[in-house]
Amino acid sequence: MTAALRNLSLALLIVWLVLPLLPLAVWSVAKSWFFPDLLPSVWSLDGWAHVASPRSGVLAALWETTLIAGLVTALAILIGLPAARALGMHRFRGKAGVEMLILAPILVPGLAYALGLHSVFIGLGLTNSRAGVVIVHLIPTLPYMILVLAGVFANLSPDMEAQARSLGASPLRVFRHVTLPAIRPGLIVGATFAFLVSWSQYVLTLLIGGGRVETLPLLLFSYATSGRNDLTGAIGMIYILPGVLILLFASRHLTGQGAGLGGVRP
Repeated sequence: MTAALRNLSLALLIVWLVLPLLPLAVWSVAKSWFFPDLLPSVWSLDGWAHVASPRSGVLAALWETTLIAGLVTALAILIGLPAARALGMHRFRGKAGVEMLILAPILVPGLAYALGLHSVFIGLGLTNSRAGVVIVHLIPTLPYMILVLAGVFANLSPDMEAQARSLGASPLRVFRHVTLPAIRPGLIVGATFAFLVSWSQYVLTLLIGGGRVETLPLLLFSYATSGRNDLTGAIGMIYILPGVLILLFASRHLTGQGAGLGGVRP
C-alpha cells in the first residue's frame, strides 16, 4: 500500500510539473492555434528552424546564459564555503544579525537593490559587461549557497577533521577526503540553487547588462511580447531544459547521500 501511494504521489507530481509545459511544447510546433481549437490548425517547424539559425542569436544567448550561470555558481561556492563554515560551526556575537544580512537579498525585491547598485557599477565601469552581470547575480545566489551549506556544516563534527590532521594529513587532504564527502549533498543543492537562480535572472541582467549582455530570459521576453508564439514556445523549451537536466542530475547524486551526513557525528 505504501509503495502504491508513493508511486501515485510521484505520478501526480510529474503531471503537476509537466502539464503546464504541454501548451508551450505545442506552440513550438504550431503556426496557427486559436481558441476553442484543442489542437493547432497549422503545424510548422519554422520556430525551431529560426532558433537553430545562427542569425537568430538564440544559440549565442544560450551560451552566454550558461557561461554566466556557471561563473556565478563557481564564485558562489568559493565565497560561500568559508562563510557557511563560520556560520555553521562557530558561535559568535551578532550571528543572528549576520544571518539576517545574508537573507536580505532574498527578502528585498531585486529591482530595489539593482537600481541602487546601478550608479555604483557605472562608476566602476561594470555596466554593460559580463563581469558586472556575474557580480550582480551573486547577490541573490549567495544566500542560498551560504544558508544551505551552513546547515550542513552545523552537522559536521570538527573531531573528524582533527583526527585526520593528527594522522599527518595536510589541510588540502583533510578537505578532500573528510570535509568534502560530508558536505557534498549540501554543495550539490546549493550549486543547483545558485545556477538556476542566475539562469532565470531578467531584471538584474537587463539593468546591469544594459541590453548588451543578451541572455535567454531577455530574448524570451522580447519574443513573448512580439506575439511570435511559435518562437516563444521553441525558446521556452530550450530555456527550461537545463533546469530539468540539472534537477535530474542533482536528484540522482543526492540519492543515498544523506546517510553520509548522519554518520559524520560520532
